[in-house]
Amino acid sequence: MISSAAEISLKDGRLDDALAQLQDQVRKSPDVAKHRVFLFQLLALNGQWDRALNQLNVCGNLDNANLAMVQTYREAIRCELLREKVFKGETSPLVFGEPEQWIALLIEACKLSAQSSFTQAGELRDQAFEQAPTSSGSFNGEAFEWIADSDSRLGPVTEAIVNGRYYWIPFNRIAKIEIEAPADLRDLVWLPAQFTWTNGGAAFGLIPSRYPDSENAEDAALRLARKTEWREPGAGHYFGLGQRILITDNGEHALLDTRELIFNSATLE
Repeated sequence: MISSAAEISLKDGRLDDALAQLQDQVRKSPDVAKHRVFLFQLLALNGQWDRALNQLNVCGNLDNANLAMVQTYREAIRCELLREKVFKGETSPLVFGEPEQWIALLIEACKLSAQSSFTQAGELRDQAFEQAPTSSGSFNGEAFEWIADSDSRLGPVTEAIVNGRYYWIPFNRIAKIEIEAPADLRDLVWLPAQFTWTNGGAAFGLIPSRYPDSENAEDAALRLARKTEWREPGAGHYFGLGQRILITDNGEHALLDTRELIFNSATLE
């Protein structure tokens, strides 16, 4: 076992205790790579990006078997810093595919929301949602007529890190998303996914498992993506904390329960 005390604390949802106990373990056995991997993941859950990156680099130095993980999650941490700026209205995300007017409206609405200009943001968001194409398909084998992210800042797009870059990806650009069941702590921060695009291409990516700013939540269950809470800073504006939730005409679906999304807009060969 890595650190029984830390693991027990983590299982009980005592994230801060787990971190303190694990740091103790690392101080006692600084050259044990598995302790460092565990510590990197706990720090990422807490949004301590600089410290997480430092531990990640040490993981690579201690064991070459960790180098692929180091490369993948070094880029993910860098993208988290950009993502934070996007939701603070300081920059725009990259858009996957040909940028369309409705996506530009959605991005501008996000910036206005960050400035607490909720009336203007709502007007632009309503226009964006009206113009965005509807995507039908199936969720874990169950058919749906439409799908959206439950967070009103996102709606017809999903966030993803692809090829080391942070994107907003319209659902209508996606043919299929395949997701493995979460297996590691880091999957509660970034969930690995295999994307197939409507143009026939494919790519591995990471979907942020939690909504922006969840890492700063006082409630450890939100940081651990064990639940979702909603804030309504302005009428009709719903911002999530904790685990990402997708919504279809059949109801709400937690991201970590998602295994396969197939979209009817695409013809898979």
